[in-house]
Amino acid sequence: MEEFLTANKNEILATAITLVVLLVIKFITDKTILKIARISDIIEARTLLIRKYASILLTLLGFGIVSFIWGVNFKEVGLVFSSVFAVIGVALFASWSILSNVTAGVILFFSFPFKIGDRVKILDKDIESQEPYLIEDIRAFHVSLRKDNGELLVYPNNLMMQKAVTLIYHPEESHENSEEA
Repeated sequence: MEEFLTANKNEILATAITLVVLLVIKFITDKTILKIARISDIIEARTLLIRKYASILLTLLGFGIVSFIWGVNFKEVGLVFSSVFAVIGVALFASWSILSNVTAGVILFFSFPFKIGDRVKILDKDIESQEPYLIEDIRAFHVSLRKDNGELLVYPNNLMMQKAVTLIYHPEESHENSEEA
């Protein structure tokens, strides 16, 4: 055991430093996401989802850095990864909209001007009705919109970014107006 420690002390030290740096980055990222969520009044479920995405990204980054530190033979590992990525690539290409919706969900988390409880109108020729919808929920893949008659529309996140969406009613605005009167 002592031979292993003395022979690989540089790799062990670099791995420890990498883990500490990644943990600090994760802490800072989590605090930033929580602060943005609090400022933007975003529900906890969406915040947890974005934190999970950030953790997965940092974990993958950590595995890459640690494997580089320990000098993993990338030619051998490359064959395994290329096979795995080929299968994943075919799967993602076959269902590219899933990846598109997840990416749009992350973007909407940070810059979505509408919140749950708002009434919006989506200007989409494929939607027959032009009456406003109530935003019930915003998920990783879709936004749940409900008409006054109870009809539920599950609208993909990527289309929320591509189509024009008009804010009809924001609950806080009417609350502020009633306090002024």
